[in-house]
Amino acid sequence: MNYWSDLFSRFALLRLFESLFALLSRSSISCERLGSGGVEKKGEQSFSEIIKRASEKYYVDERLISAVIKHESSFNPRAVSPCGAQGLMQLMPATARALGVTDPFDAEQNIMAGTRYLRQKIDEFDGNLQLALAAYNAGSGAVRRYGGIPPYPETQTYVRRVMKSYLA
Repeated sequence: MNYWSDLFSRFALLRLFESLFALLSRSSISCERLGSGGVEKKGEQSFSEIIKRASEKYYVDERLISAVIKHESSFNPRAVSPCGAQGLMQLMPATARALGVTDPFDAEQNIMAGTRYLRQKIDEFDGNLQLALAAYNAGSGAVRRYGGIPPYPETQTYVRRVMKSYLA
């Protein structure tokens, strides 16, 4: 086997293991339970408590964090997208690792890292929330390449829906 086919085979195997791990993690028995009022809790810490702490730490409005979670995962901490994004704020595995996340399905880690990442995008685009949300969804490179919200229907719909929820 030559170098390139060996490298490709290793990469394909790595992606297969990542996908398998995500599927197994999603289907495993969760220690989370429904708390009073239908708010999911992990131990005694509700999502709203974690969102509040993330908001205070990274100076991102709680309503914006909640709007992102609503449209990323519908508040499902075990959510996995077809492209491999994981958890409440749908972090890609490489992004999650770069942000120090060891368990993307852990609500605390996911919300704190996702909010930190969102803060980075807000700072990167000088406080422009629409561009920050577009970058969160499609990547900063796409926002820069198009000089604004990329012409991807998914991204345009995402930005519009998150902003509508945030401003409601």
